[in-house]
Amino acid sequence: MNTQMMHKSLMSLAGLALLAAGSVQAAERVELEKGGLTHIAHLEMAPGKSLDDGVILMLHGTMAHGRMEIMEALQNQMAERGYSSLSITLSLGMDAREGMMDCADPHVHRHEDALAELDAWMGWLKAQGAGQVALMAHSRGAAQMAWYALEHKPEGVEKMVLVAPATSDHAKTAREYESRYGVPLAQVYEQAVELQRMGQPETLIEGIGFLYCADASASAATVASYYADNPKFDTPTLLPKLSQQVLVIAGSEDTAVPDLPERMAALEGQANIHFGMVDGADHFFRDFFADDVADKAAEFIGW
Repeated sequence: MNTQMMHKSLMSLAGLALLAAGSVQAAERVELEKGGLTHIAHLEMAPGKSLDDGVILMLHGTMAHGRMEIMEALQNQMAERGYSSLSITLSLGMDAREGMMDCADPHVHRHEDALAELDAWMGWLKAQGAGQVALMAHSRGAAQMAWYALEHKPEGVEKMVLVAPATSDHAKTAREYESRYGVPLAQVYEQAVELQRMGQPETLIEGIGFLYCADASASAATVASYYADNPKFDTPTLLPKLSQQVLVIAGSEDTAVPDLPERMAALEGQANIHFGMVDGADHFFRDFFADDVADKAAEFIGW
C-alpha cells in the first residue's frame, strides 16, 4: 500500500470511529440475582450519556421479553433522542429467562410478581448511580408498571409513559375465555381457588387454556392471580391515583385494547394524565410508528 492510500485508509478508519462514538451502541445484557433466580435486562446507553444523566426503566407485555420487537425499537429510538434505558425481562418464575415464554413450560408466576421485580431493578439502577428515572411500559406491562408506581411509590420518579396499556373487564374476559377454550372461566378459576384453600397453591392444573396458550399447565396460584376480578389490572382505574405525570399512548388501529381511547376520554381534565394517539398504529407500533411513540415520549419526559 502506498503512502497516499495508507493515509486515506487511516482517515477513513478515524471517520468511522468518530461516527461510532456518536451513534447508538448495542444494548448490554445485565443480570440481577433475586429469589434464587437470575433476572435478565438489557441496558442501552444514549451517546455521550451516563446513568447519572437519567435512565428509563422499561417493561414488556404478556409472556414477552425485554428485547421483543417493540421494546428493542423503543430502546433504540429513545437512545437516538438522548435517553438511556433499561429494558427488563420478567422472570415468570424461570431462571435466566429470555425470549418469549413457551406455552409448553409450566406457568408458575403471578401477574403481581412484576411489582417486586421492577422494584429490584429500580434498586439496581440506583446502586449503579442512576440519576432521575422515568418509567415506560407496553400492554400488560403498562398495567403492571402503573400498579408498581402506585404501591411502591419509587422515589424520584416523576414521569411515566404507558404504551397501549391493558384495560380490564372481568365479564368480557370470562366471555372471551369460554368462547376461545370451550370451558367456563369460573370453573377453572374455582378449581384454582379451592386448591389454594387446601394449601396447594403450587399444584399444577394441566391441560387448560391460559392467557395465549390453548393447552397449558399452570399452578393454582398462577390461575387465581391472572383470572381474579381485580380492578388493579385495569390501567385507567389506576391513573387518577398516581402521583406521577403520566402519558398514555394509543394506536388508532389497536384491536387488543380498542376501548382505551374512550376510557382515556373519561379521564380528560385530570391534571396528571396526558393522552396521545398514533394514527395508523396497531398494538405493537411496528416500523415507523415506534418513531412516533419515541417522539411523544421524549417530548413528554423532557430531560
